[in-house]
Amino acid sequence: MPAIRQLRERAERAILSPDATAAERSRGRERPEPECDVRTCFQRDTDRIIHSKAFRRLMHKTQVFLQPEGDHYRTRLTHTIEVSRIARAITRALGLNEDLAEAISLGHDLGHTPFGHAGERALNAIMEREGGFRHNEQSLRVVDVIEKEGLGLNLTAETRDGIVRHTGGEPAATPEGRAVRLADRIAYVNHDSDDAIRAGIIAESDIPDGIRRVLGENYSKRIDAVIKDIIEESAAHGDISMSADIGSAFNSFRDFMFERVYNNPEAKREERKVFGIIDCLFEYFASCPHELPGEYGDIARAQSPRRAACDYVSGMTDKYAVYIYGELFIPEPWQMR
Repeated sequence: MPAIRQLRERAERAILSPDATAAERSRGRERPEPECDVRTCFQRDTDRIIHSKAFRRLMHKTQVFLQPEGDHYRTRLTHTIEVSRIARAITRALGLNEDLAEAISLGHDLGHTPFGHAGERALNAIMEREGGFRHNEQSLRVVDVIEKEGLGLNLTAETRDGIVRHTGGEPAATPEGRAVRLADRIAYVNHDSDDAIRAGIIAESDIPDGIRRVLGENYSKRIDAVIKDIIEESAAHGDISMSADIGSAFNSFRDFMFERVYNNPEAKREERKVFGIIDCLFEYFASCPHELPGEYGDIARAQSPRRAACDYVSGMTDKYAVYIYGELFIPEPWQMR
C-alpha cells in the first residue's frame, strides 16, 4: 500500500490546477532528507514553523498598537492566522496548493521585531551600514539560520521564496506565494481598521463613502468583497490579482489607513520610546557578545557581534525587550543585603 503522503500527492494530481505548485514537484530542501510517510513536504514545513520558538513569540509582538490595554486587539500572531485563512480561501477556490499557502502564511512574519514597524524602523536605522533591516529578509534568516539552535528549519525552496517575497519589490515565484502577498495586505488593512475603530482612533463613518460603497460598509463585508474579487479576477486572467475597481478602492483604503492610523500622532505617541529601547539593547549586546545566549553567541563568533545583536533583539517580544531594558538600564532601589 502506498504511503499516506503518496496518496495525498496522487490526490493533488487529480484536484489541483495545472498552475498549482504540487508537493511532488517541489524543488526540495537545501539539505536533502528522507520524505515523511504521512505528510507532504509543504505540510512538514507548516509543522516545523508552528513548532518553532519564533512562531510562539508572535503572540507577544505588536501588530499596530503598542501593548494596548484590552484583550481583543490583534497581535502579530493573530495577524498571521488571519493571513493564513485568507490565503487558504483564495488558493482553495483557485485549485492551488493550500498547504504551501499555509506554510508561507504562518512563516511570513517570523522575523518581525518587537514593537511592530516602529521596531523595524529602529533596527533599519541601526543596521544601515550593513544594508539595513527588513522583516521579510529576517523571517528567512530565522528559518534558515537561527531556529533549532542554529541549524534552521530546512524548509522547502517554495516556502522560503514565499516568505522572503511576501513584501518588497519582487513577487513570489509561485501563485501560492503571490496569494499570500495579497492576503497579508487584505488582512492588515482590514483588521487594523477594526482595531482602530475599537480604539477610538477612527469611526466607521470616517472611512470615505467611495471606499465603503465599493468594498462594503463594515469589516467583514470588505474582506468578503476583496477575496471574492481576487478569486474571480484570478480565475479569469490566470494570475493572482484584483480587478481595477476593487484594486483602486482597496489602495485608497490603504492610503486612508496610513493617513489616519499608521501615521496618527495619537496612535503612535509612544513610538519614540521604542527607538531608545532598541538602540540601547542593540548597543549593549553588540558590545558584550559574551552575554548573548546560545546560537546568538555562535553567530557573533561566526559573523559579527552586530549581526548577532540584531538577530537577538529583533527576536524579542515587546514584554521581554522592556524587561531586559529594565534589567540592564533601570537602577533598582538600594536595600541592605
